[in-house]
Amino acid sequence: MLRRLVALAGVAVLAVGGVPASAATELHLLKPTGVLPVGMTTLHLVDSSRPDTWVPTGPRELMVSLRYPTFVPHGQRAQYLTPLESELLLKEAEITTLPFDLLSRTRTHSAAGAPPMGRWPLVVLSPGFTKPRATLSGLAEDLASHGYVVAVVEHTYESVATTFPDGRVTQCVACEIVRPPETAHEFWKKLHDGRAADVSFVIDSLLADWGRSIDGSRIAMAGHSAGGANGIHSMLADPRIKAGINIDGMQDGPAQIDLSRPFLFLGRSSQYTPGASEQAGTWEAAWTQLAGWKRWLVVDGAEHGSFTDVGLLGDQAGLDGGGELSGERTSVITRRYVRAFVDEHLRGIPQVLLNSPSSRYPEVAFCSPGGGCA
Repeated sequence: MLRRLVALAGVAVLAVGGVPASAATELHLLKPTGVLPVGMTTLHLVDSSRPDTWVPTGPRELMVSLRYPTFVPHGQRAQYLTPLESELLLKEAEITTLPFDLLSRTRTHSAAGAPPMGRWPLVVLSPGFTKPRATLSGLAEDLASHGYVVAVVEHTYESVATTFPDGRVTQCVACEIVRPPETAHEFWKKLHDGRAADVSFVIDSLLADWGRSIDGSRIAMAGHSAGGANGIHSMLADPRIKAGINIDGMQDGPAQIDLSRPFLFLGRSSQYTPGASEQAGTWEAAWTQLAGWKRWLVVDGAEHGSFTDVGLLGDQAGLDGGGELSGERTSVITRRYVRAFVDEHLRGIPQVLLNSPSSRYPEVAFCSPGGGCA
């Protein structure tokens, strides 16, 4: 029996009676599919060259979760969220049926502080608006296990909670800004301009401090929701980003796109099938201006949050995201298609998976404006 309707990651989430998560419940990310052990380091980066996007009284500060291949197969697992971050995320979603520290007990597959090994391509990940970087941990771990360095960026004051090394916890100042329809474009432009600057600064910092581990000639970017929409903005601002992915994000501008680098759209069939909605129209507007390799894929039965850890962990906690496809299955699909994309465009390994529908993933359809999906 359904007990309550709440909102998590921008989707309707139903709290299901009879299977509540208890204080002993342990949530867990899917095991990475690659053979390489995964290490994780948290970076605190300060860009003294520019004021903060939302609180300009100080410099822009960012927290970044960096995952990478390591020699260390075992060790202390990296923490998913702090108890306070978990509490603030659940409260933002108005979920009161779960222990507030539940997400802080999520089991990851990254060895905290393990030393990196080798030199690998870099993938930068950007989360959705209000969501912490932790919600892209499963994707980051999987990519790292296949030989990528993965930087997940927390965009300060755009997340419900960001914890800094000195104990400060910043919350979502940008969320407090009133956005009437007539000025909404200005808000999103400010957000995307700020995020593009964040991404370039993170790349600068990583190449300076982690250059032995990163091949700076092979960089891609992917993101979810607002983070996905920011992919094109960041690629236009930084030519070092060789390929990009928008995962279920409404493509807010820019009006003119001069981009010949590879780009992938991956989203819900209910929202992003060509002609299905205003949101799908934003993909079509961008699609017509992309001059390079491109794909438009939709996943039948998926929901917005299920492309991230939100759907997977919500299922484990006894929440029903309302979609026909489970969070675990959507996570499997997301990880596989994102990895195929970066393998092809950063490593030059042709991927049959990206050429036509696959019997292994029948939920995924290939679309084109005016041509429908197959």
